[in-house]
Amino acid sequence: MSYKEEFIAIFQENIHREGADRLLEWLEKTDFFIAPASTKYHCACEGGLVQHSVNVYRVLMEKHFDEEADSRESFALCGLLHDICKAQFYKLGSRNVKNTETGRWEPQPFYSIEDEYPFGHGEKSVFLIERFLRLKPSEAIAIRWHMGGFDDSAKGGSFSISQAYEKYPLAVKLHLSDLEATYLREKGTSAVNKR
Repeated sequence: MSYKEEFIAIFQENIHREGADRLLEWLEKTDFFIAPASTKYHCACEGGLVQHSVNVYRVLMEKHFDEEADSRESFALCGLLHDICKAQFYKLGSRNVKNTETGRWEPQPFYSIEDEYPFGHGEKSVFLIERFLRLKPSEAIAIRWHMGGFDDSAKGGSFSISQAYEKYPLAVKLHLSDLEATYLREKGTSAVNKR
């Protein structure tokens, strides 16, 4: 099963809120299923975004799901859609890179960022999701703060992230799952932009 097929299966099995079908239709019309997850750090390859989304969901379920306290729908929403802001965000181009074996310059694929709606990372994901379905406060907070200290607005001593993590365990669980997927499970998955 491809990452796209797995994503859709998880989505359809777990997310039943009004508007979910329209959200999935919208994703199909974007580059979400072929876009990279980053330009060079992790899953910087075609389909990397959907791969990363499925990986985060898997970690979230494997490590943090509590049948008595947690919602499968919330975990699916947060794991699969936390980086929806990266749909229609990257542009594939090429640049010349010197081949170390031949000494010749050769064109190599390269992803660059072309953000047409610079709204912020987590905020943009929440905004895009809520165009189609309503998030619970815990889901919106988790998606908003999934980047943790890597988010620009968390730098400079913001207390909002601490309050979010203290009040909403789902936010902590999503952040930890995103970190593990990115830095432990997806190491070496970048086919494009390797230096």
